[in-house]
Amino acid sequence: MNLDDLDELSRTFMAESANVSHEVRVCMAASCQSSGAQPVLEALRKAHEASGADHCRVKGVGCMGLCSAGPLVTLSERDASLNEAKIYRDVAPEHADALISTLVQTDPSPEATLAAHRCPSDLPFFQRQQKVVLEHAGVIDPDSFKGYVAVGGYRAMVQALSEMTPAEVVAEVTTSGLRGRGGGGYPTGLKWSTVAKTPGEQKYVICNADEGDPGAFMDRAILESDPHRVLEGMAIAAYAIGANKGYIYVRAEYPLAVERLKTAIRKAKRQGFLGNHVCETQFNFDVEIRLGAGAFVCGEETALMASIEGGRGQPRPRPPYPAESGLFGRPTLINNVETYANIAPIVSESGDWFASIGTERSKGTKVFALAGTIVNTGLIEVPMGTTLRDIIEVIGGGIPDGKAFKAVQTGGPSGGCVPAEHLDIAVDYDSLKTLGTMMGSGGMIVMDETSSMVDVARFFMEFCMDESCGKCVPCRTGTQQMHALLDKIAKSDATHADLALLEELCEVVQATSLCGLGQTAPNPVMSTLRYFRDEYEEKLAGQSVAAD
Repeated sequence: MNLDDLDELSRTFMAESANVSHEVRVCMAASCQSSGAQPVLEALRKAHEASGADHCRVKGVGCMGLCSAGPLVTLSERDASLNEAKIYRDVAPEHADALISTLVQTDPSPEATLAAHRCPSDLPFFQRQQKVVLEHAGVIDPDSFKGYVAVGGYRAMVQALSEMTPAEVVAEVTTSGLRGRGGGGYPTGLKWSTVAKTPGEQKYVICNADEGDPGAFMDRAILESDPHRVLEGMAIAAYAIGANKGYIYVRAEYPLAVERLKTAIRKAKRQGFLGNHVCETQFNFDVEIRLGAGAFVCGEETALMASIEGGRGQPRPRPPYPAESGLFGRPTLINNVETYANIAPIVSESGDWFASIGTERSKGTKVFALAGTIVNTGLIEVPMGTTLRDIIEVIGGGIPDGKAFKAVQTGGPSGGCVPAEHLDIAVDYDSLKTLGTMMGSGGMIVMDETSSMVDVARFFMEFCMDESCGKCVPCRTGTQQMHALLDKIAKSDATHADLALLEELCEVVQATSLCGLGQTAPNPVMSTLRYFRDEYEEKLAGQSVAAD
């Protein structure tokens, strides 16, 4: 199959709905489903059937982003983007007749009925984003193979297989400047070229979908909204490095993502886009899903591979690196969900196009999950280099109830807390490091003036303590001791000597732990001590006064 053949297939699929001019789209991602989206979808389908309006259709789609306002419904022309649609929030089944009526009659009364649920067309949450990874989220049916192909899906894979050598694909990814979106920020093109150059008859491609950071739901939403996009990226990667087998390691707590992945794999195989002789070429590529049991440490690549192999999810020292000796001792490429979701547009639009977005050392866009005390909780995608202030105050809508912003935790348990004085910093890999934090996989937890930073540090330390695999002493016992000291401080039972010991422990655990979990576990403590030391001192002062 060449590009002309795929374009013809796309036109065939589009012709099946040629009489459809408008769509009613219902967000069926996990967040909106938990708010009652399924009854809304059923009510809309019933109202649509009763209306007899053949020119419009009702369909379930992926995440629209504004998770705090679900269930979300959009009315739009068939090929319109999310930004071009009328968006309605907090929709209930009883609104179905009014929503359908706005598409089948000119009577303005239904629109007036829905006025309180209509999101402003210029809402910054939608208008200030730039979507590359999420371009199809909230637009296509994630279970529809035809829907994905109709919007250009698998075109990049066919282009790579029919018009590019593996080396040319690697070169394009290298030119793009894409860095791993899983948290480490390692140059993707360099990783691919290393695996491609490593000799071996059997190589593997792994998608790390073990998203375990508190408050993070980026990968889950991508898999729920556009699973074929991730499969396409994995297939391109396999072609580029010479692999024929792929694994998606996803936690079992994501049942909807798992279900949609299974559906996507089954339909892609049926259509010849996965399996033997992909798209009638000599390229073979199969994908299997492996379910994780929710161990945070399995997000570390060597622990993840051990889990896939059937062993206990524990990290091992490196080198050797997975590129040389990975899964089952074979050369292995590991990237996360968002990284693979960037590959198709890089191949189709060019690496130079992707590199034109973002900053000098952090290219492209980044998906973030906004959570905590913020008006607009949800999923966003912005160019690298966007300031924290723009993300929190403009796109996120600021802090609710008139309270003041205090800090934002970036990078999850591996990151740190950024105070208000640094809100104007650009969000990229290097800038955040200067503040003692990191971008991580993209979680952002916003805190207002009522938050205790000692309690925040204690929460994340408890998480790391519970999630430690126990293999190395610094992480196993160090996190326990740090949590005990934080608990002592929070209860105003600590002394200045305890605080000094806490700081010393942070340095030891950071320097001597085996893997990233232990090495970064002290970050929330260190960053809160750096910017909110007075809160620690106040706890100590209270203890000292009580002793007198």
